Amino acid sequence: MSKGSLYHHFPNGKEELLIACLESLSDTITLDIESIFSHYPTTQESIVAMIDKIIKKYETEGTITGHTFTSIVSEMGSLSDAVRKACISLYTKIEAIYESKLVAEGVSIEKAKAKALMITATIEGGIMLCLTKKTSEPLIVIAQTFQKTS
Repeated sequence: MSKGSLYHHFPNGKEELLIACLESLSDTITLDIESIFSHYPTTQESIVAMIDKIIKKYETEGTITGHTFTSIVSEMGSLSDAVRKACISLYTKIEAIYESKLVAEGVSIEKAKAKALMITATIEGGIMLCLTKKTSEPLIVIAQTFQKTS
């Protein structure tokens, strides 16, 4: 693609292209999470199933693309406010899925918000550890921990 074509479709340049990619990835990630959560009766079972899916992808492909913005967000200091906001949007959507499932199980909205944040941080951290350590063990441990707790 020529530089002229890029700026024709994305007049604000590479940043606008990045934001379009982030929005597309956000839609893919949230649809996947919503699909998983709709197939299981509890938040706990949904989370374990989601983590199992991520583990299988890592173990078969050696990567965890399409499930996280972590690598992009880790460079947040150099990103613009618009890109940061696109990343916040995904995390907000993910937390809303978790929160909704928890509230449906009878958890208060306040506790559900706190638990949704904890779940997001735990899974995102687990993904980063898997990629860093080159093993799915961190996500396996997280899934086992969720299976043991209610």
